Amino acid sequence: MNLFSLMAARTEASGPIRVGVVGAGKFASMFLTQAVHTEGLHVVGVADLDVAKARGALRRTGWPDERVAASSLDEAARTGGTCVVEDSAALIGHPAVEVVLEVTGNPLVGTAHAVTAIDHGKHVVMVNVEADCMVGPLLARRAAAAGVVYAMAYGDQPALICELVDWCRTVGFDVVAAGKGTKYLPEYHYSTPETVWDYYGFTAEQLDSGDFNPTMFNSFLDGTKSAIEMAAVANGTGLEPQEEGLLFPPAGVDDLPHVYRPREVGGSLTRRGTVEIASSLDRDGREVPRDLRWGVFVTFEARTDYAVQCFGEYGVRTDETGRYGSLYRPYHMIGLELGVSVASAVLRGEPTGAPTGFRGDVVTTAKKHLRAGERLDGEGGYTVFGRLAPARASLDLHALPLGLAHGARLTRDVAKDAVVTWDDVQVDETQFAVRIRRELESEFRAEAEQVAAAR
Repeated sequence: MNLFSLMAARTEASGPIRVGVVGAGKFASMFLTQAVHTEGLHVVGVADLDVAKARGALRRTGWPDERVAASSLDEAARTGGTCVVEDSAALIGHPAVEVVLEVTGNPLVGTAHAVTAIDHGKHVVMVNVEADCMVGPLLARRAAAAGVVYAMAYGDQPALICELVDWCRTVGFDVVAAGKGTKYLPEYHYSTPETVWDYYGFTAEQLDSGDFNPTMFNSFLDGTKSAIEMAAVANGTGLEPQEEGLLFPPAGVDDLPHVYRPREVGGSLTRRGTVEIASSLDRDGREVPRDLRWGVFVTFEARTDYAVQCFGEYGVRTDETGRYGSLYRPYHMIGLELGVSVASAVLRGEPTGAPTGFRGDVVTTAKKHLRAGERLDGEGGYTVFGRLAPARASLDLHALPLGLAHGARLTRDVAKDAVVTWDDVQVDETQFAVRIRRELESEFRAEAEQVAAAR
């Protein structure tokens, strides 16, 4: 609760925290509109393959032209200005940059950017959850060995969920479940970029604004993004996914302690200590009262009868037993809150959530019957969606992680709703992200075998 004072003291003593932003999309734009007025932050550079797009993002988010007039990163570092570059490696490796924000959303390039930053001794805030859920546990270990911070992005739902879980454990409650809200119906798994706007109901004027990417929004809708984020939460908290993955039970904020408790006591969970999603829609399509579509939650159980008594005395909303309670945050502001991660990494040496193990994975699942020879289009596309699975189950299935599905060519047919495996596709084994993922699977499979042998 003293990050702001720490940042002020740091700025007074040695100048603002120096940041490099890689990727200039919506999330980055939301960070930039806050950073332009934050004295404790100096955005040394913004890297994007589309330099004109990056400049447009800065202009749209309130940056005066004179603030982004630096002709080089060296000039930006010297004058306190900001330079827009195409070369992400140059920005990541520049000695002035202390912390790198990876905001591309591409799991392949995001993996390479993170490793490059760690190897250069930079802290990494991994906004790119797609890369984090695919190889994050290995990146976190690599960062720790290098003495730098690898962090989830505060403001995005996974980091906020991790914060709630940490609060629960710190004050001594037993964490039963944690997750977020979203709009969900089973049919959404088969949505494509052509059908996505029919489900969202955006106006033509909204779509013309340029901030609405159909593939990205389809990933939100078809369950892939939920799987990605809950895998990240599982890996960051020690919560274990259910064998079934995500069940998406409908629930509003008043229903949380009733729904997100084990089935044996009347809830929806097939195990306790897990991650789950609250659907803002009943299965018949009606909206759930007081839904949590934009928010995050944790449910917990009191460990003593006296704590149960205190719940009642202080108005904690519980289930009918009085033992299960919940805490929720009704919304998140993604990039607008990202400065918390930057400050925490540099000033405290602490991540705002980070993988501590490999517990959840996102397995590639066919949206339709797929034929040998077809090329997969990855997250939010026409061919596949992502399902959450326990990591050990994913390894046993030899499942292809969703982050590597884009561009993979099928070598045999895969039935609708079946998991696509490594054996079903041709992937480029020379790709850096593929090699890192193979390393992660090998490392954690060996650890699991050691644990099993010790039992």
